[in-house]
Amino acid sequence: MSTAPALDPTRTALLVMDYQPAVLAHLPEGWDCEALLSRMEDAIADIRATGGTIAYVRVGFTEADWDAVPATNKSFAPLAQHRLMHHEDPSTAVHERLAPQDGDIVVRKIRYGGMSTTDLDEQLREREITTLVVSGFSTSGVVLSTVIDAADRDYRLYVLSDGVADPDTEVHSILLHRVFPSRAHIIDTAELHTLVGAD
Repeated sequence: MSTAPALDPTRTALLVMDYQPAVLAHLPEGWDCEALLSRMEDAIADIRATGGTIAYVRVGFTEADWDAVPATNKSFAPLAQHRLMHHEDPSTAVHERLAPQDGDIVVRKIRYGGMSTTDLDEQLREREITTLVVSGFSTSGVVLSTVIDAADRDYRLYVLSDGVADPDTEVHSILLHRVFPSRAHIIDTAELHTLVGAD
C-alpha cells in the first residue's frame, strides 16, 4: 500500500524523458526494454484516462546547437564533435510505442535537464500543473537533473521507480533510495494507477 498522497490528475503531468531509440539502445544488460516500455504505456494510459497531462522531453541537436557546445563541456562536447543525436534523425524521436498525441507537451532539450534548455516549465505553469511524475533514462542524467531543478521550482514530485533506468545499477539504487526521497515521493507504476484513481 502506497504511503504517498493521492494525486489530482488535472494538476499533474507525467514527464516521459529521453524515451528515444538512440538513448534506449544504451540500456545495460539486465534491463528489459520491452517491459520498461510496457510499464510506460500503462502509466501514460492511466494519466490520459484521468485527465492528466503527458509531457515528452527528447534530446536532439541542430547544427547550431552542436557548434555552441564548448570544448569544456565534458558530457556534451563529444556529442557535438561527432555530430551525434541530430534532432531530425528518426532514432531521436520519441519511441513509437509511446508516441505523443494531440494536446501533449513535447519539448526538445540540448542538455541533461528537462527544463534548463526548454520552455517546459512555462508550458506546465500555463496549464496550472503543480505535480510532476518523473520517468526517464537515465536515472543519473535527465532524471537527476530534472528532479533537482523541479524541486527548486517547488513542484510536488513523484519518481516512477520502475519507469527509470540507468547504465550503472549502483548509482541507480543510490539515487532512488538515498537521494530522491528528500525531494520526491518514490512510487511505481502500479501505485500511480491507484493514486490517480484509474479504473
